[in-house]
Amino acid sequence: MAQTKELTTSCCIAGGGPAGMMLGFLLARAGIDVIVLEKHADFFRDFRGDTIHPSTFQLMYELGVLDEFLKVPHQEIEKFSAVFNDTPIQIANFSHLKVAKPVLGLMPQWDFLKFLQLQAAPYPKFRLVMNAEATGLIKENGRVTGVNVSSADGLTQVTADIVIAADGRRSLLREKAGLKVISSGVPIDVLWFRISRQKSDPSQILGRFNFGKIMVMLDRNEYWQCAYVIEKGGYEKIHQKGLGPFRKDVTEVAHFLAGRQDELKTWDDIKLLTVDIDHLETWYTDGLLCIGDAAHAMSPIGGVGINLAIQDAVATANILYKPLNEKKPISTAILRLVQKRRTLPTWFIQRLQITIQNSVIKARLSDKNIKPPFFMRLINVFPVLQRLPARAVGIGIRPEHIHTPDIASAIK
Repeated sequence: MAQTKELTTSCCIAGGGPAGMMLGFLLARAGIDVIVLEKHADFFRDFRGDTIHPSTFQLMYELGVLDEFLKVPHQEIEKFSAVFNDTPIQIANFSHLKVAKPVLGLMPQWDFLKFLQLQAAPYPKFRLVMNAEATGLIKENGRVTGVNVSSADGLTQVTADIVIAADGRRSLLREKAGLKVISSGVPIDVLWFRISRQKSDPSQILGRFNFGKIMVMLDRNEYWQCAYVIEKGGYEKIHQKGLGPFRKDVTEVAHFLAGRQDELKTWDDIKLLTVDIDHLETWYTDGLLCIGDAAHAMSPIGGVGINLAIQDAVATANILYKPLNEKKPISTAILRLVQKRRTLPTWFIQRLQITIQNSVIKARLSDKNIKPPFFMRLINVFPVLQRLPARAVGIGIRPEHIHTPDIASAIK
């Protein structure tokens, strides 16, 4: 029988997504021993958010890595528009935001995570373990003291002063901890697929609301990553109608794709993404803290999930780095500070998403001739109002800033 290996660290982070990688980078940069566990062999997965919001560009500036970050291939959007029945409506203008880079960026998340890995790698106290899944909690006298890890090398026990669950919206660790999930319910799901992009295509298209159909399109240079919005639970009905009618629906919502719909050869080319909005009643238990999607799953509306996760990570690092450096016990009172800090921004964005889903999206999935909502028409007529949604989505309320130090002696 294989022997179980043992590792010890100050902070064990389960999940190598935006929250986990950012937190690992910030803590290692502050001289704290960190292990990040990522259950996959690489970062490449299609079903991940691509948006880099102005708040994240600002954090890169505060970290002193913005120039390097901007070298990673990406697209920049200064003004956000949607198309309603072939009529463009401008919704947000990011150029007025008082940040280092007042744009919305589109960058594949695997490239973003790879960038964070490269920034963290020089710090000897940063350890990223791939193909390693946290499968259970280790407890001592009721307190979480580590995690059990399954990997290609066998079983490992990681003991830590604090465990961070950043393992996504289906968090296994939050389930093992028995933390209560409160669901807000959503009326939509998403079909996710790609279609080739041609030079003659319109640029920087995001939302299209055409004749009772809705699709979000992300420009990935060589292809469009498409998110086709459907009613919650409506996939089987669409599937039964057949692939031909679905291809027709795609070209009706984006006419310029005509002739390319046959690239969707089988239903295997189309993936169903179930949309949820939920949050934990309590983000923590003794020795364990949940952040990012593990604490609050977001709708894809506005692409804010990745940026909220990053903000969670910054707040967590700001609060935890001093007690961790001083080898002080991480009490539930300290963990409560993270939830207290991040509850209002999370609540605000989730309320905004629910409002948009119920008042904008749900209605337009059933009415072919409906006009853009009044507030969108108003924003389009008075451009100064476009600063409001830009601020709400691009920065949010209570944005986080880097307060963790860079311990120069920690660099190799």
